[in-house]
Amino acid sequence: MPRATNGPASRRRRNNRLKLAKGFRGARSKLFRQATEAVDRAQAMAYVHRKVKKRSFRRLWIVRVNAACRMNGISYSRFIDGCAKADINLNRKMLSEIAIHDPAGFTKVVEAAKAKVC
Repeated sequence: MPRATNGPASRRRRNNRLKLAKGFRGARSKLFRQATEAVDRAQAMAYVHRKVKKRSFRRLWIVRVNAACRMNGISYSRFIDGCAKADINLNRKMLSEIAIHDPAGFTKVVEAAKAKVC
């Protein structure tokens, strides 16, 4: 009986890893060990940066809402406090969209929040 090796599976495993490294520069896309290290790091960073992306967008929405609030004569923190007291359950993303696309509607939200704060 001939000796069975794990050659086909090993080659498939190496080729899959090199396919993931396609587009990397230099040896990182050609040599297995360097490709493995590069792919591992890339996948780890992709996981981390998916979380960072959410934080970045939240910061952007807060900046936009703050700018719109100040145009209506109230600070961001007082506005958020007023929204909570007035039972306005809009998240920061929606508040940001309203501030951009419907300034008149945002002014009404600000007035409702102001009424509860003062």
